[in-house]
Amino acid sequence: MLETLIVLVILLIAAVLVYAATKPSSFHVERSTSIKAPPEKIFQFINDFHQWDAWTPYNKDPAMKKTYSGSPNGKGAALAWEGNMEVGKGEIAITDSLPSKRVALDLHMIKPFEGHNHVVLALNAAADSTTVTWIMEGTQAYFVKVMGLFFNMDHMVGRDFEVGLTRLKRIAEK
Repeated sequence: MLETLIVLVILLIAAVLVYAATKPSSFHVERSTSIKAPPEKIFQFINDFHQWDAWTPYNKDPAMKKTYSGSPNGKGAALAWEGNMEVGKGEIAITDSLPSKRVALDLHMIKPFEGHNHVVLALNAAADSTTVTWIMEGTQAYFVKVMGLFFNMDHMVGRDFEVGLTRLKRIAEK
């Protein structure tokens, strides 16, 4: 009986690992919101890492250490951080900045998991409001694909994006 149970557990684990291997290696997370403000006003908050403190959902550690480098804002601006397990350690840099239209960033997570992702914050003006779209794309290591069977990355990261967009909306509409 015990031997049968052990074999079943091993087969179950093997099935989970094989199934995870069939999952896509890439991911895409995207959320949008409409903000009653011109894109020029919103752009100032997303094009300058010093302004991110007012809206980012990732300031979850009051003791987090931040290091700003490169340009003060726009292309070439960079931010490195290190904090508790909730925020980890990483670096983000603005790779492209088109005023009042979009900011593209490279995100390098170091801890708790290594990852390289491409992030875009896009602004699309329409009448008296601006649609802000926050996108993150990247590749997933095998370990992350296995975790993805139990934790929905789109839901977890997307929820953070929703919090950040709500905060951005609040400050931009003041």
